[in-house]
Parts: sequence; C-alpha cells; structure tokens
Amino acid sequence: MKKSIWGVCALLLTACVAQRHSAVTSEAGEGKETIDSLAPNPFIRHIYTADPSAHVWADGRLYVYASHDIAPARGCDLMDQYHVFSTDDMVHWTDHGEILRASQVPWGRKEGGFMWAPDCAYKDGTYYFYFPHPSETDWNGSWKIGVATSKEPAANFTVQGYIEGMDPLIDPCVFVDDDGQAYIYNGGGGTCKGGRLKDNMMELDGAMRTMEGLVDFHEATWIHKYNGKYYLSYSDNHELGQEGVAGWNRMHYAISDHPLGPWKHIGIYMQPTRPETGVTNHGSIVQYKGQWFAFYHNSALSGDPWLRSVCVGSTTMRTVPSEWWSSVDVEALSCFVIVDFAENARGMKWKTRWKIVRLRFENRLAQNGKSFG
Repeated sequence: MKKSIWGVCALLLTACVAQRHSAVTSEAGEGKETIDSLAPNPFIRHIYTADPSAHVWADGRLYVYASHDIAPARGCDLMDQYHVFSTDDMVHWTDHGEILRASQVPWGRKEGGFMWAPDCAYKDGTYYFYFPHPSETDWNGSWKIGVATSKEPAANFTVQGYIEGMDPLIDPCVFVDDDGQAYIYNGGGGTCKGGRLKDNMMELDGAMRTMEGLVDFHEATWIHKYNGKYYLSYSDNHELGQEGVAGWNRMHYAISDHPLGPWKHIGIYMQPTRPETGVTNHGSIVQYKGQWFAFYHNSALSGDPWLRSVCVGSTTMRTVPSEWWSSVDVEALSCFVIVDFAENARGMKWKTRWKIVRLRFENRLAQNGKSFG
C-alpha cells in the first residue's frame, strides 16, 4: 500500500560490528579523523551494562553513560551504581568507574535499587546527570527524575534534587538545541512526554506535554538533530513472536520540525536483539568524528535477559529529497532503513544484507526516474 510520507530526512542504519585493528584514520586532503573500526560487541565486558546514553563532549572523547545490571539478576529491581565509559577511537574504552548509587540519593527509595536508564547534558561549564529513581517502597508510582551535577564529565557528581512537576515516568532524555534551549523527555507505559527546561537545567519552563504522532511507543526516548530536523527514537511494545518476528522490543524513529513535535512516525530502525534471550532494548544515536553511531544493549554476553551489555553499530544519515517521498511506498523505504541487529549479532554477513536492501530501494527509485546519491 502506497502512502505519501511527510519529511525530508531518512535515518539509514547499518550494523557494522567491525573487528579491524586500525581504528582512526585521516581523511585525505581534509585533515579530519575518521573511524574505520569498532571494538567487538559487546564492547564492555567486565561488568553488565544497559541503556547507553552516548555524548561527545568538548574534550573530543565520546562518553557513554550506562545503567548497571547486578548479578544475580532479579529483573530490573537491583539496578544500581551508574558507570561512565569513554573512547577516542571506538576500539579502546576507559571505565571511569562508578559515579552514583542509590544510597547517595537523599530522597530515594530506602531499599535502594531501581537506578534505571540515565542521560547526561552539558551547559555553561556544568555536566548534568539525569536519572530515574523512585522515592517510595511502592516504586511504580513514585518515580522522579533526579539531577546530579559536576564540573567533570565522568566524576564527582553530587545529587541536587529532582525535577518537580514531571509525571512518575522513567527514561529521562535531555536535548540541548543549537540556540542553547534545553528540552527534557520521559516516558513509559505507552506515554512519552516532553517539555522545556529553564536555564538552570533543573526546573521545568512550563508544563510537560504528550509527544503526538508516535506509533506503539513503549519507553527509551532519545532525541538527536540532523539537517535541521529532529529525530525521536524509542522502543516499542513488540512481544516474542508477534507479527512473525522473533524477539521483543524493536527500535522506532519519528521526525519533526520542532523538538516537541508533532512527530511523523517513519519506521523501525532496529529489530529485536538476541531474540532468544533479550527482552528489552534502549538506544542512543550520536555523531562522532564525522560518522554516526547507534548504541543499544543485548544479552549476548550473559544469555540472561536481565544481565545486559551495551553495544554499538555504525549508522548512516542521508538526506532524501522531499519530492521523492510521494513516489516511494512505505514498505520499500522501511526495507531500506531497517537492518536486523539481532541477526548481525549472530554472525550474519551484514554487508551482503545491506547490498540487497540498498539495491531493492535503488531499483524502486529507478522505476520513478530517481537515483540515490
């Protein structure tokens, strides 16, 4: 069935779990460093990690703020002790150690645990670490988004309090736009909300509002910007075997002209990871040294759905002229943007898969007198 799609940008994700030796090279004639290999996935193996939030700061390193699954697994109840990891070549990763645990949250749940997916933002010389944590023993109805600050990206964070006026939802995401305005998002249980932050990065500037236009939203909001468009990615409610697809959560994305929507759902960019063991997924998308990377987690290291490990794949961002959309059906486009990370993780030759998918899309464009540059 053909549909006309509003939008001018397509997010094209290609899983590239490379294991070559040379990680950083220079582009000829430009003097820019590029990444030509990645560490084997999962790239953190000495502890279990999940919910990667990736950022590039002014020191030129890429940082990943991750939650921590603690063995023996007991669902997500015992998650605690956030760690930060960084790299300058996508191969060699530094564990900067623990930056925060539940016992350091003055208003937090006395039983601890429940330190779920975090995020971090930078503004005016300060790093702001956002984390969800319940304040009561009855954790499900008492979630708050806490804020800890530091002058360093990976150490010496101090809890300042929590953001008042937010619904008891999880998975904070903070996006600072080019003009310096910061936006905060959280979600869960089918609801995604967003709003503006004041300059102090710890108070809402007006009420949160529901993000309209998302399809089958579950959790794991992430915002990034490309060519003037805003991309909101998230995990869905897909269950094992639903629609003939093995595994659980899939990753979707939507596009908007404004960081608070309304949003136009475009499609799925990642199929379930490790369908035989993985239950959840949570991602982030970031540009580093001229290339785009998609972070996620799976259970490949442990085989246990609640002992997860962060992973990364290379991605491609391409601009597709808006006039093409009216002549290309949704199914053909979705086929082009989807790459099955789960199959790649099990050793499929992703390059062969990518060539087939690209060729299919190019053939469709050729039928309409177009080409993909």
